[in-house]
Amino acid sequence: MRAINTLLMANRGEIARRVFRTARAMGMRCVAVFSDSDADAPFVTEADVAVRLPGGYLDGDSVVAAAVEAGADAVHPGYGFLAENAGFARAVTAAGLVWVGPTPGAIETMGDKLAAKAAAEAAGVPTLPSSEDPGDPGDVGFPLMVKAAAGGGGKGMRLVSDPADLPAAVAAARREAMGGFGDDTVFLERYLRRCRHIEVQILGDTHGNVVHLGERECSIQRRHQKIVEESPSSAVDDGLRAAMGDAAVGLAQSIGYHSAGTVELLLDDDTGEFFFLEVNTRLQVEHPVTEAVTGIDLVREQLRIAAGEPLGYGQDDIAFAGHAVEARLYAEDPAAGFLPAVGTLAAFAPPSDPAVRWDRGVEAGSEVGLDFDPMLAKVIAHAPTRSEAAGRLALALERLHIGGVTTNRHFLVTTLRADAFLAGDTTTDFIERVDPSRAAALSVSDCQQAAAAAAMWLQAAERKEARTLGWMPSGWRHGRLPPERAELAVETAAGPVEVRVSYRPRRDGSFVVRAECVDAEVEAPATIAAWSPEGLDLEWSGRRIGYAVTADGERLHLTGDSETVTVTVLPRFGAPDRGLAAGGFAAPMPGVIIEVRVTPGEQVASGSTLVVMEGMKMEHHVNAPCDGTVTEVLVNPGDQVDNGSPLLVFEAAGASAAEDSDGG
Repeated sequence: MRAINTLLMANRGEIARRVFRTARAMGMRCVAVFSDSDADAPFVTEADVAVRLPGGYLDGDSVVAAAVEAGADAVHPGYGFLAENAGFARAVTAAGLVWVGPTPGAIETMGDKLAAKAAAEAAGVPTLPSSEDPGDPGDVGFPLMVKAAAGGGGKGMRLVSDPADLPAAVAAARREAMGGFGDDTVFLERYLRRCRHIEVQILGDTHGNVVHLGERECSIQRRHQKIVEESPSSAVDDGLRAAMGDAAVGLAQSIGYHSAGTVELLLDDDTGEFFFLEVNTRLQVEHPVTEAVTGIDLVREQLRIAAGEPLGYGQDDIAFAGHAVEARLYAEDPAAGFLPAVGTLAAFAPPSDPAVRWDRGVEAGSEVGLDFDPMLAKVIAHAPTRSEAAGRLALALERLHIGGVTTNRHFLVTTLRADAFLAGDTTTDFIERVDPSRAAALSVSDCQQAAAAAAMWLQAAERKEARTLGWMPSGWRHGRLPPERAELAVETAAGPVEVRVSYRPRRDGSFVVRAECVDAEVEAPATIAAWSPEGLDLEWSGRRIGYAVTADGERLHLTGDSETVTVTVLPRFGAPDRGLAAGGFAAPMPGVIIEVRVTPGEQVASGSTLVVMEGMKMEHHVNAPCDGTVTEVLVNPGDQVDNGSPLLVFEAAGASAAEDSDGG
């Protein structure tokens, strides 16, 4: 056994903060490593010592050197980056440090999906038909999945239903796999249309003891990346749980596995059969749901095992209580195909009630860019029943005060409140089949309410900052004067809605507020029950709502009874329109141009790919919305573009003729 007094975390963000929390509880000093873009990140300031990495998080030699320099006893890789890099694990141990993870041999075997599948078959775990020759499906059949052998996180994967689409899918998967993992090996595997993604959490010590901690279901995914996870699965009974657990433990024992790991399986929803998918030789993002239902801190177990301690308990000692659900809050735009979003988090304030667990790597003021995964936080609710856990989690997300960056918060809430989710109908096609709402639909009255609240907060703020007669009531006037006015724009999924708010004070300290937008207007008494720089309690038009408020330049972010609404104060004189020319295509996200598949003057069919770009190591295809002609190409392969940058100009078929006839 070897004592660990100082632990270096070879990762960043919420991962580092999560591991630090347990390490400190065990009496360990915590060392962080960071890149230039993370210099001011919360995990860096929270560490006892932080070491700048000249080569970034994938520079294993620099990480090991930092650990030695900081006097660390052990290195924890977290999940992602170097967590499943056998060479890095060997470098850590070669430097005389404790590696918090499985052996390099186990990492190599399980890190290659083809080798892992062979190990599973040898251990008697059922597997799906597959082909190592991506040009020959053999008896795999269609639909099938093209998968990166060294992949993970949904990268290097393509679903193919038509044999004619296979070559292009293989080429795209190879390209994405090389960019993400440095290895373009891909293979083919049968695709199950109605299935569930089930994970079995395992723990093994260096004394030969292996147990499982039940299963997690991670079926709700977009782009093959998980967004909602839960434990236990509503589709797994005690008998199936025991069978899956035995298979996972048997596989772990056959390769001499120790530390925390996950055996991932696919469960056929129609037949009840399960099949091996892969093994993750690390902690996973969704591990908190297992911790919630078992009461076992997985990071603590990892550190104990790495120090040489035995588990100290067997399978019969593990008990399960209640239900836990986790949602991943991402900086992304579900309405735009879940493309990543960037910006500054002007507001980020989780509610204190309901009580849920927030594992996050950001705070208000954090910059969100494209260098790393766009996950802002994972939120975990635990309750006696599944429906209570889902409801608690949805309410906590609704009450989160967040602004400045587009997120998937609304999509998560509508998923958790969907009838199909609450009924346990959560197969991997859930998003396509159920299609939860991807953006909040604000009504006219919602826009008026938000604008009225913004106007009332602004006038109170101005009164508070007044340098003369600051003691006077807000809005007080000596004589009859015209009402005060504010021109505002409320951000909605369909675009900004302009609202003109006018208000005048009454002798009792309240106001009469009128809000006009579109063809609707409403006027009613308004009472400010409470005001602070961080909030407003307003009663207007028969509704009293408490708002959390954050001022962000000319914008206000207001979180009321649900969601966050952003209201912009409009200038008195509008700026000239400098938008794209008619027919202009704009980049849907920041990224790099990978391919330009068209030339000026080329006629294209509806749905044809015009430009391929990459962001967050995921490819995005810009397609023609209809038949037409490309009149101008504005980018080249290798160009770095910002969100909204013009890419090309496209003229729909028949557009010129229609314009000519209108002019005649």
